[in-house]
Amino acid sequence: MSDTQSWKPRHNKWAIALAVTLVAFMEILDTTIVNVALPHIAGSMSVSNDEATWTLTSYLVANGIVLPISGWLARVFGRRRYFLLCIAAFTGCSFLCGIADSLWQLILFRLLQGFFGGGLQPNQQSIILDTFPPEQRGRAFGITAMATVVAPVLGPTLGGLITDNASWRWIFFINVPIGVLTFLAVTALVEDPPWARQGERRIDAVGMGLIALGLGCLQITLDRGENEDWLGSPFIRVTTVLTVVGLVSAVAWLLWTRRPVVDLRVLKDGNFAVGSLLIFCMGAVLYSSAVIIPQLAETVLGYTATLAGYILSPGAILVALVIPLVSRLLLPRVQTRFLVLFGFLCLTGALFYSSGLSPQVDFDTLVLMRMAQTFGLAFLFVPISTLAYATLPKEQNGDAAALYTMFRNISGSIGISVATALVTQRTQQHTAYLVANLTPFDQNFGITLQHRAQALIALGRAPVEATQVATGTMFQTLRQQAAVLAYSDVFLFCAVMAACAAPFALLFSARKATGGPPGH
Repeated sequence: MSDTQSWKPRHNKWAIALAVTLVAFMEILDTTIVNVALPHIAGSMSVSNDEATWTLTSYLVANGIVLPISGWLARVFGRRRYFLLCIAAFTGCSFLCGIADSLWQLILFRLLQGFFGGGLQPNQQSIILDTFPPEQRGRAFGITAMATVVAPVLGPTLGGLITDNASWRWIFFINVPIGVLTFLAVTALVEDPPWARQGERRIDAVGMGLIALGLGCLQITLDRGENEDWLGSPFIRVTTVLTVVGLVSAVAWLLWTRRPVVDLRVLKDGNFAVGSLLIFCMGAVLYSSAVIIPQLAETVLGYTATLAGYILSPGAILVALVIPLVSRLLLPRVQTRFLVLFGFLCLTGALFYSSGLSPQVDFDTLVLMRMAQTFGLAFLFVPISTLAYATLPKEQNGDAAALYTMFRNISGSIGISVATALVTQRTQQHTAYLVANLTPFDQNFGITLQHRAQALIALGRAPVEATQVATGTMFQTLRQQAAVLAYSDVFLFCAVMAACAAPFALLFSARKATGGPPGH
């Protein structure tokens, strides 16, 4: 038996999984924890909120560019060495972000942080794949799911607590002890299998350049589009054109060249192709719903950032409890594709339930809505990941993990941008529709206005002033109702998306998460 076939990790597999997953948790948390701190950053550095958002954009651009080529970088440097380099650099850049005293410094350090952070998730995924045999990957992905599903939810809550009670700088300083701990753990536990060691020498400069152009401009378009009025802005029109040119050219080049920087031919594997599609759909719903619920609470219902974050916390706890049960109890006993189907159907029902919002919605109802959503998510990440890699040769794990992670992260950016744009658009449409009723010719409007004005007059206001104030409060009520209807529309849109994704689960191989052949 060859070394490749007989290789096994020398250290405890579960300790390795925990160490590398903690790294991924740190990096994923960093993509969402900064969002709530942007107003604090803008205030302390005397810049506008729009300028402060470049600290987020710079990270996402660098991160998105590195994700698909991380498998190639691991082959150049050796996966373990590259992984350790990324941990050390990410930790160091986190510290530099915390001590930055000007916006340009913070943007530069965030750019570097995103560049090195882009190598963490794909390599964590490929280490899990190589460490565990197929029959144990379901349970191993259960640990990974703690980072992928819980971290985006926990980020805004933790960010709100830190910025409200300490300083925004601590959202970066918190990475330093975690980074040091994980660097030491990975150094002691992780080793490269024979097929993942250093060996690549050729540089596909054309492929790297096209990927950087396409994905970099895509992230800029998605992150800045809302502020720049999308295609109404010449800047966004240029980045959109460059995105299309870069991505189409990159796909053509990567399929044509003999030794591409990332091998798109892994998508020929049916399970991996279906898994990539479904993780894309799951990522879009996960990230968009994690953003619009606290956004609704803060901008429409008047919650603080911390209280809005608390709405998400019970859902994070629920998914952390359910995922191990799915991994241990259901994966070995039920065809995995049926679990994926069930997860998307649960998510569809939960999002449809969430679309029944009203301006009087209370904290407990919002918490229940989020918990219902996360229950469905708990049935998706582990089963989809298990089936996606089930039939891939282990030599393709590096490129596959890079693409898989890229699809999930890019879909998150798209989901957030589309959801935010839809909220704005639908609010305007509902406002235009509802405002037609605010006329003296509408009987209900006249009666309500009269009652409110009389109440103000009874409190000592002059009749003319009372009428003006009553009209203003009714318009504010109209705007709130229009916004709530817009958020309901977004939840309904997500429900339709989840429902459309559900049937694709049946395209997976009919297998359980035991490494057995189809039909078992």
